[in-house]
Amino acid sequence: MSFIQRVDSAAPLGYTTPDFPSLYWPLPISASKPYYLYHPGDIWRFTTIWTLICIGAVHMVVAAWACIVQRRNWKIMWMTPLVYAIIAGIEAFIAGSIVGGLLGGVYQAGYFKMSTWIPFVWALVNAMVLILSSFAIHGGL
Repeated sequence: MSFIQRVDSAAPLGYTTPDFPSLYWPLPISASKPYYLYHPGDIWRFTTIWTLICIGAVHMVVAAWACIVQRRNWKIMWMTPLVYAIIAGIEAFIAGSIVGGLLGGVYQAGYFKMSTWIPFVWALVNAMVLILSSFAIHGGL
């Protein structure tokens, strides 16, 4: 192994990317084997997939509620989950790509390792921002 190979990546020798969720139970400390991400592409992929799952789930709950409330209009209500799924996919892909790309860049620049829990948490943050931004704020600053 040359010095250039070691400085180029923080990944240990023989590193392979863990399978998709690869979430481990962090407590107690020695209970299970932790999984880490080292490459920006892996960080982007994990963050985007988790964001698609979280935002998709939020949109499907809202679509189900809309179908329940408007059950009398059954002729057009079948389109609601489809439209919500398309919108969720677009929103989640954009948000997950931005956050995952930024996280990958920061972790690569600092030669850090990233726990597989970090993309999951950021996907939840993206979903919470989406939920909070759906409410109208009537107060003044």
